Amino acid sequence: MKYLKILGTFIGLTGMVCSLLLSNAAQTFASSENDFLIPGSFSGIAEAAKPSVVNISTEKTVKGGGRVFEHFFGSPFGNDKNFEDMLPPFLKNNPNPDYKQQSLGSGFVIDEKGYIVTNNHVVEDADKIKVKLAGGEEYDAEIVGRDPNTDLALIKISGAKSLKSLPLGDSDSLKVGSWVTAIGSPFGLEQTVTAGIVSAKGRTIGSGPYDDFIQTDASINPGNSGGPLISMDGKVIGINTAIIARGQGIGFAIPINLAKGIIDQLKENGEVTRGWMGVGIQELTPELAEYYGIKKSKGVLVTQVYKGDPADLGGIQPNDLIVTIDGKSVSTPKELSMQIANSPVGKNTKIDLIRNGKEKTVYVTLSKRKEGEMMARGGSDTQNAFGLSVETLKAEDAQQLGYAENETGVVVTATEPGGKADAAGLKRGDVIKEVNRVPVDNKEAFFTEVNRDKNRATVKILFKRGNYGFYVTEMKK
Repeated sequence: MKYLKILGTFIGLTGMVCSLLLSNAAQTFASSENDFLIPGSFSGIAEAAKPSVVNISTEKTVKGGGRVFEHFFGSPFGNDKNFEDMLPPFLKNNPNPDYKQQSLGSGFVIDEKGYIVTNNHVVEDADKIKVKLAGGEEYDAEIVGRDPNTDLALIKISGAKSLKSLPLGDSDSLKVGSWVTAIGSPFGLEQTVTAGIVSAKGRTIGSGPYDDFIQTDASINPGNSGGPLISMDGKVIGINTAIIARGQGIGFAIPINLAKGIIDQLKENGEVTRGWMGVGIQELTPELAEYYGIKKSKGVLVTQVYKGDPADLGGIQPNDLIVTIDGKSVSTPKELSMQIANSPVGKNTKIDLIRNGKEKTVYVTLSKRKEGEMMARGGSDTQNAFGLSVETLKAEDAQQLGYAENETGVVVTATEPGGKADAAGLKRGDVIKEVNRVPVDNKEAFFTEVNRDKNRATVKILFKRGNYGFYVTEMKK
């Protein structure tokens, strides 16, 4: 009997402990995981946000292909001059005439004065921009400023009354698995509301040097570009930007925390200025750590310091391992580049680093980054905008790569996985011969031609791959 009494007491205590644990777990789940529960309805969020979401239609002039088109892709008539002679006079010398292209996108109001945020690719090179409000009113819009590097643009309409702005949230606090809502005009279907979850954060998709996308399975389609991605508290946490055409339920949005500073700069100055340190960097691999005798496993390795630039003046040297910037840890080149780029020009920035196994602190006064500067030099904090490293082809290297000793051009030494060059098919060992039909025989000439025309959205590259012949590829700038 005594044994049974003790056993009964033990079971009773165990039950009480289990009840308390379950109760605490339930309270924790209820208090911290509400964002992950399936909402009963999204109608409240949609009704509050829709008046601030706009439809954007644009018209732009697309230039004909001309001689450059024929050089890379051949004449549309082949070598048949008789066929070309049959054309009307206005087409004989211009088989690829200019034409008007119309596009649709979305945006959202950020203040009652008529400022609207959208994607750069929605309004880039547009001759006309029309904004249609939720109530059906239409207004002409003007571009206040654009930032192609982050695909953001700010436009403005005048004369609209009772505009309602959307509040901006905090994308840094957003959790994977949280519910979100996307509003926009997919395929011109205005005020379309879709919902899903945050699938991932910090995605790099090769669209530019500042990739840091929110991935979502909320349905995003052509026409959604520039529209808001909204959290369950009704605030904008992202700007819908891109999709994977061959995928389903894979969309990408620019985090609103990345966009806030850019929007402010566009609103105030019409352009974006970024901090510049002037270093070449790369990720610290275990092999490099062992080679340089670096015991610390996290940090960004300095591979090059540009003479006369802020890093050089501040005392940074090649093979330094940068560990923190203004007290914030950096472990990848992307993190370092983003932090420097988002820092104000002229800021005296504290850099903690490791040199020859010893900790050291230096201060670097950031200068203004010229967006063409990183390509003109052939390298940067982010390698370059294409994710491409090149060198002038030397005779000894040409022979090792299987080319003739007198082969000239620029040899690809590395491509960043997922970068624009990688996506365009360039590989290590390829020899670049021409850029936009202009021969290039050294690295400086290559980057000069790449950066020559600021208005070009793409660059065409003629390259040679071993004994397989010549190829042409096209990359977005």
